[in-house]
Formats: sequence, C-alpha cells, structure tokens
Amino acid sequence: MEEMIDGLPNICGEEDRIRQIVIKGGDVYRQQSPVQFGSIRAAWSIALHMQQPLIPAGGHDLATADLISNLQHMMENQGVGDNHNASVFHWCYKRIGEFVPQLVQEGKHPRVMMDYSGCLFYGLAKMGLHDVIDTLKGVTCNPDFRNCVEWLGTSWSHAVAPSTPVQDFRLHVKAWQHNFAAIFGDDALARVRGFSPAEMALPNHPDVCYEYIKTLKDCGYQWLLVQEHTVECPENGWGPQTPHLPHRLVARNSKGEEVSIIVVIKTQGSDTKLVAQMQPCYEARSLNRLEIAGKSVPPLVTQIGDGENGGVMMNEFPGMFQQAMRDSSGSDVPAMNATEYLEHLFAMGITENDLPVLQPSMQKRIWDRFENGSGPEKLAALIEELKKEDGRFHMDGGSWTNNISWVDGYENVLGPMDKVSVLFSQKVLDQGISTSEPRYRKALYYLLVSQTSCYRYWGQGVWTDYAREICRRLEDILNHDF
Repeated sequence: MEEMIDGLPNICGEEDRIRQIVIKGGDVYRQQSPVQFGSIRAAWSIALHMQQPLIPAGGHDLATADLISNLQHMMENQGVGDNHNASVFHWCYKRIGEFVPQLVQEGKHPRVMMDYSGCLFYGLAKMGLHDVIDTLKGVTCNPDFRNCVEWLGTSWSHAVAPSTPVQDFRLHVKAWQHNFAAIFGDDALARVRGFSPAEMALPNHPDVCYEYIKTLKDCGYQWLLVQEHTVECPENGWGPQTPHLPHRLVARNSKGEEVSIIVVIKTQGSDTKLVAQMQPCYEARSLNRLEIAGKSVPPLVTQIGDGENGGVMMNEFPGMFQQAMRDSSGSDVPAMNATEYLEHLFAMGITENDLPVLQPSMQKRIWDRFENGSGPEKLAALIEELKKEDGRFHMDGGSWTNNISWVDGYENVLGPMDKVSVLFSQKVLDQGISTSEPRYRKALYYLLVSQTSCYRYWGQGVWTDYAREICRRLEDILNHDF
C-alpha cells in the first residue's frame, strides 16, 4: 500500500483487505514474552499519546492557505508563544525508536505503548520529517524490537467520540487502520489490538456508546483504554473497585441491544507527569496479586499521557524511562504492554466473561428508570427529565479533561461540522461512491480533518476559525465534485 496517493494520505480504498488483516486472531506477544506471569507480583504499563493537528496556515490568506501540520507552523514561527519547543517535539516523536534498541542491546526488556494520530503521521510526512517514521519503523517491524512497542489504534484526526457523528467516527477508525498499514505494513497492523480514544473520551449516551463499541469490535479491536472516572459499576453506580484489573465494558442501547469489550483502566492523576516520572512502575511495586475467577493474577497499573507536552515529559522522561526499564527488567514487577498482559491472563484459562462488568458513567440513573428496549424517543424524554432534576447530569461523555466541554460554547463550530457531515452522508455515502475514487478520498480527508478536537480545545478565536474554514472547503468540494 502506498503511504500517499495524489498528495493525500492513504485513508480509504482497500477496506476488504484491511478487514482481513485486523480480524486475525491468536496471540501476537506472549510467545516472545520473557515474563513469568505465574510468579510476578504485579506489572505496569505506560502509553504515549502523540498528536499535531492540521491547520490552514500555509499562507497569509485563511481562505487559500495550505493545510499544514501545526508542528510546521511552530517551526516557521519560533518567536511566538511556546513554538520554540518545535524541535524538541520533533525529537519526542522519534526518540522511543532510539531508546528501545539501546535497552534491548543491554539485555533489558523495555515496554511502551504508543498512540499517534493519523494527521500527525501525515503532517510529518508532508514536512519531510521522514527520520521520525524511519526510526519508528525500526522498532515496529524489526523482530528484535517489535515485542517491546505496542501500537494502539485511534481516530485518524483525533476526533472525540461523544461529539462526533457515529457514522463519521467509524470512518476515522478505518482511516487510521488504512494509514497505519500503508506506513508500517500489514503485519504491524495485525498486531494492533487495543484502542486509545482521543482525550480518553467515552460516550455515556447509551445509543452513542453502543455504536462506538460496535465500531471498535467490527474493526477488530479487542480492548479499549478508559479513564477511571468515566465508568461505573452497574449494580451501584460506584467507580471500579479494582482499577488495576481488566474489566468488561457493556454498552446497551435504547432498543435493548448489547455489545461489550475488554477495558484496561487508566487511573486518575496528572497524566503527563505520572508517565514522565514512571509513576506506574513505583505504584505497581506496592501491590500484590489479586483474584479473578478463583485464580491469582498480577494487577496491571496503567497510565497514558502526552508524549511531547510539558517540561517534565520533554526533559525528565528519557532518563526516568530508561532507569525504570533497567530496574524492572527481570524483576517480579516488570513492565508489560496491555495486549501482552491480556494474552498471559487468558492463557491461564480466564475468559472475557470472568472479568468484572462496567458501564459508562451516569447510566445507572437511566437504567433504574428505563424499561429495557423502549426505544430512542423514550430514552430522550428520560434524559431530559434527569437533566431537569440534576444540573450535573449530562450525556456529553467523559474524558480526562472533564473541566472542558467538547460541546458547550462551540455551536459556531458544531453547526458547520454537522452540516458538512450530513452533506457528506447524502452525497457520498448514500450514493455508494467507491472509496477508491480520488474525489471520495479528498472529501473524506477534509471531513476527518474538520472533526479534529483541537479546534474545540483552545477556546474561541483562531482555532474555531480554522474549523469553520475547513468545513467551508469541504462544503465546496461536496457541492462541486458530487
């Protein structure tokens, strides 16, 4: 598969091939794992999230400016704000590809999970920063190192699931798989088993969450990373009592349909600092084995944080990462990636149905008063009742930025975004346009970019202007080419 087609990322056109790759089963990490799972006390894992949005800043006129990576804009405007960090960001994106071979050559067993958005991959390629991709290919494809690095799937342009139209979110998930396979190859994609959501956002509206989990399952994902405070126990509405064990998230919709997926819980805390200073490693050392289905198992402490943002991550992470990997290799509290851990767990005879059950937060209050299968209209009426009774009740989903809403105050962005989403559905999806057509790829590219969460993270101003401009361009494409 070509990484770029007509100057655009390879994000569609070979859906059947991709599906055959991702539905392959079987273990991919356990056979090469040095961990003695039956005797370790605990394990720990970290994930690095990387993202740079695409912005219409390649020129002085917003209406005609080229879509470029925000990293490129930073490099070209070093005197503005924190843009002087651009060169450090560049190194952060590739440095795991340098650290892992060094540690392996020392006889150590480093482990790290990585989540890179598709628009970051494309932005790096468009900038000509091929050194990043080439270095990452070394630890992704080389059999000597690939067991150390677990890639996590995500949405192509960092779209937040609760506020992205469900049919479009499915396109984001598939586009990322296309793009990843084009860069790193079929075998690397077949090893991607876990999903890392943008902003750790989990829809809590029953119908949206059902479609979200169904999308992940249909696209071959076996487990999902969730934030501790975005889920609850169905029997009492409390948070998970054993957050260091995997759970089973059950999503039920208003029609009474259910779908479930394994979830690995990221515990609460200041994410970037906790990852940069290897907090999961030190917390895991304080734990002992727990029990699932009558079997003794080691707990897994998991954290994810931005892999490039903040002085702690930029400066302290390299030394802390290498020291923690050296200290934990061969110990009774080793670093393990999540799929490696799950494969060991299920090899013990534990099944997915043995895992404790969770559901999205605030749903207990719905199911306590909703007759199963009553349909979307009755669900909508009940949600409005619950909102009137308690101003804190909401169906906007939960994320690691609960102080930031992805909906409130962004009507001027969500309006155009929803408009072009509907237009894309009518003119492209409903008409059965082939995904291999160049016009489909171009329209899909702009649709995905228009739903980047960054446009709704930084508040009103130039970022919301970017979003509206991208929506305008997509509307022109849809009206002109279809």
